[in-house]
Formats: sequence, C-alpha cells, structure tokens
Amino acid sequence: MKKVAFFDVDGTIFRSSLLIELVEQFIAEGIFPKVAGETFELSHRRWLNREGSYDDYINDVIEAFLTHIKGVHYGEFADVGRRVVAAKSKKVYRYTRDLLDELKKDGYFLIAISQSPKTILDDFCEQYGFDKVYGRVYEIGPQDRFTGNVSDEHVIKNKANIVKRVFDKHPELTKEGSIAVGDTDGDIPLLESVERAICFNPNQTLYTQAKRRGWEVVVERKDVIYRL
Repeated sequence: MKKVAFFDVDGTIFRSSLLIELVEQFIAEGIFPKVAGETFELSHRRWLNREGSYDDYINDVIEAFLTHIKGVHYGEFADVGRRVVAAKSKKVYRYTRDLLDELKKDGYFLIAISQSPKTILDDFCEQYGFDKVYGRVYEIGPQDRFTGNVSDEHVIKNKANIVKRVFDKHPELTKEGSIAVGDTDGDIPLLESVERAICFNPNQTLYTQAKRRGWEVVVERKDVIYRL
C-alpha cells in the first residue's frame, strides 16, 4: 500500500496566496474594477503594519473575488490563472519544495489542499508533482460564466473531511506513515488526521497547539530553516 502526504498550499508551499495573486491580476488587467481592490486595501495595510490579522485580510480578498467573479467567462478566468502561475510558480519555500521532492522519491501519494480556486491550483500543483488536488470549485452558469457561488463548499471547508474522502475513495492508500503540513489553525483538523504533523511557519494558535500536542514545528526565515 502507498503512503500519503497532505500539503496546504498557500503560505505553506507558495510564499503568498494564489487567490490574492489572482485577484490582483484581475484588477491589473481590468477584468475586475479598481474598486475591487478597495475592499481589502485597509485590512491589507493593517496586516502589513501588524495592526490587523491575516484572516481579516484574506476574508476581504475572498469577498472581493466572490463579488466580482460573477459574469466572468471561465476561459478568461483560466487564461489569467495560467499567466499568474507562469509568473509566480517559483515563489515557494525551500523547505516544503525539498520535502515534496523527497516524499515523491520515497513513493508517497501527494495531495494538495487549498481554499484557492481549483483551476489555478491544478496549474500550480502540476509543476510540483502532486497526484491529487482539492480546491474551491466555483459554479458556472449559462454561457460558461461564473455565478459567484461555491460548489460543494462543505467538502473543502473542513480538511479532515478531505482526508476521510481520500482514504474512502483510495483503498490502495495507507494511514501508516501519513504526513500533513500546514501553517494555520485552520489546518488543525488536517494535522490531527495523520501520523506525522508538521507545522510550518505556524501562526500563534497553531504554534500553541503544536507545542501542546508534540507536533513538529519548522520555520523558514530568509535562507535558514529552524526546527523548534
């Protein structure tokens, strides 16, 4: 049976958020109006100044995306996503990039999980050898245009559900030796579901849980990798 490893993507492999990069590109190309950026301008500034939380910032980006994706043609969306991946796909952390390579060589089945749109995730994750990708799927209505609704949100919302789904659908995979890598408290259900939990550049809540539970904590800063 084959061992499996689960990776969060945004902030864990990719040194940003694919959704943020996508929204900013939509604005730059005029597909989204400039006013879309005003939705998250304040929370972005507050986060940069360490006066607000990243959660507030990313939630505002999601709100802007859901508001302005309505009516956008899928083909246009996919083209922009490919351009973002072509320009940004190497913007990754060394630790998780190298871990992916190591696990692939060891025969692991690699699974990516992210709240970013699955279309852009597929393009990004293909370059890093993932076998399966789970991301947000957005409903497409008449004439291949987005409605602004999320399809099957219950599946992607809780990462433990995805782990269960993976093992239910793939009897050839074993939980023995299973690994998960995440960076925020939203990844706790995922990390609880495997044998080896790696908290990479964790936020405060995840760090506290990691120390209490004995999970691995790894931090990459500049060109140094620390194990705490």
